[in-house]
Amino acid sequence: MANVKKVVVAAHQTEGMRMDVEARNHRIIIDQPATGGGHDAGPTPLEYFLASLAGCMGAIGRIVARQQKLVIRWMDFVVEGDLDVDGLLGRPTANRAGFLGFKVKARLDADLSPEQKQAFLHEVEKRCPVSENISNATPITFEVVEELGGVKGPAV
Repeated sequence: MANVKKVVVAAHQTEGMRMDVEARNHRIIIDQPATGGGHDAGPTPLEYFLASLAGCMGAIGRIVARQQKLVIRWMDFVVEGDLDVDGLLGRPTANRAGFLGFKVKARLDADLSPEQKQAFLHEVEKRCPVSENISNATPITFEVVEELGGVKGPAV
């Protein structure tokens, strides 16, 4: 039997481009830079998307290290994504609206050979839900509702 956990966030758009998001008992502000019509009150959704990949890699990295009894003192990640902005602006483009690709650079402080570090990183990437959802299509449904039923936070 599957061990399925539901993850929920609630978001409320306030003024301009700003979104106030509640995730469990945490508040997150998403905004656009002033050049994009926002007030630069927080990272953009795209920056949070890249941050979620880095954060997931770090969390899963700790799980993998513990399970494999590896001493990983720390991990650094830089995540880059290339995006053709014409798609999101509604301009004609041969590219998709989403990212064209990602590059994750990892630096590990561990007593492992480069090959062992690469194998570790591959195992982490394989088990990271964010990475897996980027690599494989995941169905999304969208619906307009009058009430959000049971969701607490700024969106109710």
